[in-house]
Amino acid sequence: MSSSSGRKSSSSSASGLSSKRPIDPITRTALRYTISPREYELLHQYLIPRAPPQIQKRTPNPPRYEKITTSGSESGDYNVSAVRAAFRVFVAAYVGLKGWEVVTEKLASRRGGAAVGEKARASAPRYGNARVALSFSTILLFNRLLHRFLKRLRGSLLEENAEPFRRRNPRVSHLLTSNYTPAVGASLAGFCLGVSPSDQMRMSIAIYIFTRSLEFGYNALEEGGYLWRSKDEGGKGKPWWFGSWLIMPFACGQLLHAFVFDRDCFPESYGRFILKQSPEYIQLKPSSYMVGEGGKPWPGTFDIVDGLAELSKLRWPPFVSPILFPSINKALPSGPALAKVTPITAPAHPGITHTSCALLHPHDPSCMRTYLKYWIAAFPSVAKFFTLIYGAFALLAYKKLLKDPMPFVNKLSKRILRMALFITGAIGTSWGSICLFSNYLPRSTLPTQRWFLGGFIGGLWAFVARHGERSNFLYSSRVSIDSLYKVGKKRGWWCGVKDGDVLVFVASLALLNVVYEARAGAVKGPVVRKGVSMLRGEGWVDKVAAACGKEGEELEEAKVEGQRGEDEEKKDA
Repeated sequence: MSSSSGRKSSSSSASGLSSKRPIDPITRTALRYTISPREYELLHQYLIPRAPPQIQKRTPNPPRYEKITTSGSESGDYNVSAVRAAFRVFVAAYVGLKGWEVVTEKLASRRGGAAVGEKARASAPRYGNARVALSFSTILLFNRLLHRFLKRLRGSLLEENAEPFRRRNPRVSHLLTSNYTPAVGASLAGFCLGVSPSDQMRMSIAIYIFTRSLEFGYNALEEGGYLWRSKDEGGKGKPWWFGSWLIMPFACGQLLHAFVFDRDCFPESYGRFILKQSPEYIQLKPSSYMVGEGGKPWPGTFDIVDGLAELSKLRWPPFVSPILFPSINKALPSGPALAKVTPITAPAHPGITHTSCALLHPHDPSCMRTYLKYWIAAFPSVAKFFTLIYGAFALLAYKKLLKDPMPFVNKLSKRILRMALFITGAIGTSWGSICLFSNYLPRSTLPTQRWFLGGFIGGLWAFVARHGERSNFLYSSRVSIDSLYKVGKKRGWWCGVKDGDVLVFVASLALLNVVYEARAGAVKGPVVRKGVSMLRGEGWVDKVAAACGKEGEELEEAKVEGQRGEDEEKKDA
């Protein structure tokens, strides 16, 4: 009791001193744009009493702070809260990016020495973290300000006193009074993305928003009945086989082709995963093989892929076994890429007649038997991989697991098995299709394009995992779009537009805002809807949930009124 009374007396004395101390306008403005009165009250309640006495004497109490920061302006001013939110986004983004940079530099220096860390630091853009944080904060700020300004302008133009202006300027009035004008106009804030450095991160952000906006636009068209006519309207409805899994054949085809011929335009992590999960097709170094045996070291995994690319460009020449014909010194045509893989092809089985088979499965002449052995070897490791990944994420929903464990475990097991079947089948079928094409297609028929066809056929395995894996399919589509753009730019298929990723980001942001304005339910995910609402300055609220709650309240009130009317009728009777 004595300690609490002493604390209260000290805080009251501090507040008395602080109330007499004048605050200059610059400090008042800085405080106003930094922290709100409600947040300051929480800070004063939990942190200030634990601070040294000198700090307690200098800090004003919450009523005094509210009076200081709100004098001369309306309480809860919109512009002040927008600037305050943008400032916090800047601080959070800068601290996060700086921390990630420090961690990655430490890891890079440990793996490759101090020289690698210095090289990574030198190649980084100047003030990169600050520019990225500034772009995020300005996007938020100008999106809120533009949305509020255009919304107020639309309301003013719809009033009766603006009728002369609407008659004189019908087209401009129609444009400014549209329901979607604030949404589209606020999207111009996306040009602030150009403040950040033009690197892979900025392109990834633009591609992500692009794919998500297309996804939500498709949802809006589907829910509005523009794509499929329902059975009530005389149509057949959406086909049972149609879904996001159809993205995967095209994505897998493009990625496999880029992996073989344009590996510098292919994500490195994707390539390592494919090679790691390709037993029976990627020949690893045998334990009995000695370095330098036969005059050549054992080829690496990417050397094998380069050899397959070279064979494609040479239109898949026939394989002549050196075991059957010792007089032939070379089993493959000459070339630096093919010379590296001779330790694999030279001792290949004499029954093999195709160079693709000699390089992919040199010890077994049967392509079908190799495919079956691949499934036996690859499926358990892939299933184990997804068990670890999905099991870790499932722990976040431990409440559902404890409440009803068996349905939860069954659902998780089905998802793991479906994904394991999909990934194992996609990788194995993509490799096995090359042997299939070599056996049944002429050598000059689609020599390089058959890699895309093989990946396309492998991607059809996504059908088994078509339920509940849209996020994974969309992730693969984003990786494919990024790879395709780089391949096209490298080969001269198109010229890169300066700041084209910023233009894509602005257009995608406009589509996202329009969909949210027209049909908020098409924006799937309550967290996503809350993020869009916060970006527009409407608070961290779910528009769909709020509408459902309001409808529920109206229905409940109607039920209560109806019950009350029935009771009155009974009384009258």
